[in-house]
Amino acid sequence: NQEALDKMDDVKGTFSTGGQFQIILGSGIVNKVYQELTKLTGLQEMSTKDVKDAGSKNLNQIQRLVKLLSDIFVPIIPAIVAGGLLMGINNVLTAKDLIIEGKSLIDAYPEIADLAALINTFANAAFVFLPILIGFSATQRFGGNPYLGATLGMLMVHPDLLNGWGYGSALVNGEIPVWSIFGFEIEKVGYQGTVLPVLAASFILAKTEQFLRKYIPSALDNLLTPLLTIFITGILTFTAVGPITRSAGNLLTDGLVWLYDTTGLIGGALFGLVYAPIVITGMHHSFIAVETQLLAEFAKTGGSFIFPVAAMSNVAQGAATLAVFMIINDKKIKGIASAAGISALLGITEPSMFGVNLKLRYPFIGAITGAAVSSAFITIFKVKAVALGAAGLPGIISIRPDSIVPYVIGMVISFIVAFVTTIILAKRAAKKEQAAEKAS
Repeated sequence: NQEALDKMDDVKGTFSTGGQFQIILGSGIVNKVYQELTKLTGLQEMSTKDVKDAGSKNLNQIQRLVKLLSDIFVPIIPAIVAGGLLMGINNVLTAKDLIIEGKSLIDAYPEIADLAALINTFANAAFVFLPILIGFSATQRFGGNPYLGATLGMLMVHPDLLNGWGYGSALVNGEIPVWSIFGFEIEKVGYQGTVLPVLAASFILAKTEQFLRKYIPSALDNLLTPLLTIFITGILTFTAVGPITRSAGNLLTDGLVWLYDTTGLIGGALFGLVYAPIVITGMHHSFIAVETQLLAEFAKTGGSFIFPVAAMSNVAQGAATLAVFMIINDKKIKGIASAAGISALLGITEPSMFGVNLKLRYPFIGAITGAAVSSAFITIFKVKAVALGAAGLPGIISIRPDSIVPYVIGMVISFIVAFVTTIILAKRAAKKEQAAEKAS
């Protein structure tokens, strides 16, 4: 009974997402409720995986695809975040005019040049060897041996191969090395910083392994299954899967960059407007795969434009919730709004959106208005991120150095527009309510 739950003082909000019906209780009380729930249901322990697996049964095909991508990429986010933030530090050290006019920090202080080079190496590691991380995580998710997946990833970035980032120029100059086997030529090209090729290859590897284990005698399983799995998948990867998905990945990246560069503030405004509704559906988890590709191809893309828009949306949700806190008299909603608003400013919007803004409606309209205006603004200045992180006030450390100032201005715009719009809409709603009461 959702209506009865919402009326309870201890319940901060309720919503349905990802195939689950969730009740927001807050820290402290949630543990007491959970303990009582286990007594009533007879369940002694339930893991997050159990809940997710049960919830996935209620999802449609698109939602299952989003969940699949989320399951693969969420575990490797810390590595990508670390690499991206280190890249940001390197950019601060090497960017001209950022701190000293006409010079970079390493120009002014040559003694730190090697420190910058060291940081740059650390920053690139996660992206150079990204196929290993994805290979491990994806193969595990597809039901295969994750260590065979990691081995496949290593194969795809082996130093004997032509570096994947040099493929374009080598193709133009006709200098691509090949294996010549029985009259067939296979390009010896690596897949550094790619996403789609290793995802497809990991799926094939997991299914090949599962197929072989059904038919290879158990006495030979440990010897033949890994050998044949890696050999078959490796051949397929370099002959067909890799080249096709590399082209598809390039088209995807080029298409996103083109869309961002050509639609300008209109495209930014639309993306900011719909970002929060996308979060409601859970579809935003699919952006992780896209952002990983954008960050991996930093030299071509300049970073991710999705993260700054997400930050504008989150700040707007927080501002709208804090506006509700300022004007509403309902003690329960006021109590939820104070904590949820701050949480949203720091990048966690679920309590704010589901506990306050969607329930009252007008704050949600105010929030998406603020997100649209601020996203349009930062799009004009091509604000991009070099790392994933907390999409909100702390997100400044993930932003490219030359984009920091417009990013901060964008957050201020997002907050003010959402806050003011929410108050205006609240007064309008109050007048309508008063008019309705008089009419009755």
